[in-house]
Amino acid sequence: MLKQVAILYIIGTPIGNLGDLSFRAVEILKSVGLVACEDTRRTLKLLSHFGISVKMLSCRSQNETFAAEKVISALNEGLSVAYASDAGTPALSDPGAALARAAAAAGHQVIPVPGASAFASLVSVSGGRDKNVLFEGFLSPKPGRRRARLRELLAGETAFVLYESPFRVLKLLEDLAEFDGERYVCVGREMTKVHEEYIRGSAVEVRRYFAEKNEQIGEFSVFVSSNKAD
Repeated sequence: MLKQVAILYIIGTPIGNLGDLSFRAVEILKSVGLVACEDTRRTLKLLSHFGISVKMLSCRSQNETFAAEKVISALNEGLSVAYASDAGTPALSDPGAALARAAAAAGHQVIPVPGASAFASLVSVSGGRDKNVLFEGFLSPKPGRRRARLRELLAGETAFVLYESPFRVLKLLEDLAEFDGERYVCVGREMTKVHEEYIRGSAVEVRRYFAEKNEQIGEFSVFVSSNKAD
């Protein structure tokens, strides 16, 4: 095994409000020799907000294996590296897992720096009373596959959390209402941002609320309980 000469930090970044970046994350971002990130433009805005100037490297899902080689080279040279996806915690519907695994296999420490997560944030305010919660992330954009997987999830005894785009969220809610209209649902829209809102109720009630809106704007996270609404 190679001697551990540097550390790869996996940084949880804000999902909206920049004030949610932890003090520890700020200090680490200031101290590392390289920041690898999903989108250099997005991360540059975050770094600039905190007055941080550091070399950056693009590491997104399309080039993660190639970028991992560059990160490992930097670690081998003794430079500690931070990785940040666009928002939230890396590897939860974001790249980062391949990089973390490659760095660990190369003999380097891979250390989490906890931060925001849309998944954990939604669960904390959902009001669900479920013992277990499954993180599913994005379902397939293909209607047949989406509906088939949704039926499987609803047939289980576990609550689950989905992410969805504004272009497909109404279709998702329509499917939920059709398959189990009494199921308890909480939708978080634009969490931690200026126009954040949380809609709770049965699948039918939540679908009706969003169906009456002229258009769906923002990022959506959907908590579906294993229980029916009260």
